[in-house]
Amino acid sequence: MQREAAKRAALNALKRARRSAEKAGVSLSEWEGEFLESVGERVKTHGRAFADPEKGAPGQALSAMQGRKLKEITAKAKGEEPKRRWGRKKGE
Repeated sequence: MQREAAKRAALNALKRARRSAEKAGVSLSEWEGEFLESVGERVKTHGRAFADPEKGAPGQALSAMQGRKLKEITAKAKGEEPKRRWGRKKGE
């Protein structure tokens, strides 16, 4: 039951990211488009998008890195500036 809910949530998040990019007129890169398609297909087919159980929590449909990339694509679609990694400030 919980696994099905995680699967539905992941599929909805992938669809929302693509729709919001289309609505905002933001063009996703070829890689981002392929990422959304391939992850969606793996979740539909296998119930999760990663094979190694160490890459994600049990019962989750996306691995930690896939979740991070999905957040980055969603932020890009909303027109938000990408977050800085490792706490560095601009100009350092």
